[in-house]
Amino acid sequence: MVTFLSIIHILVCLILIMVVLLQRGERADLAGAFGGGGSHTAFGSRGAATFLSKMTTVAAIIFMLTSLVLAILSSRAPRSVLEEASPPQQEEPAQQPVQK
Repeated sequence: MVTFLSIIHILVCLILIMVVLLQRGERADLAGAFGGGGSHTAFGSRGAATFLSKMTTVAAIIFMLTSLVLAILSSRAPRSVLEEASPPQQEEPAQQPVQK
């Protein structure tokens, strides 16, 4: 289960990185270049929600959920093998009789 969620988490991370890098900046139009807040689009300076912005939202939600589930599962997991193992018993060397 943890392995499956880790693979999904890594894939979502990569998708989120790609989707964010493919998006344009908020002030990428001509009005933004000169400091104006207005834009020539019908939806104002924000613009319509594009496919990439919706994908970013979905990927971010999946990323947060997988992060939360992985954190919960790792806190319930047994401790590491090194912490559970008992310390090794040191055997004392057999004493040799002293010859005179």
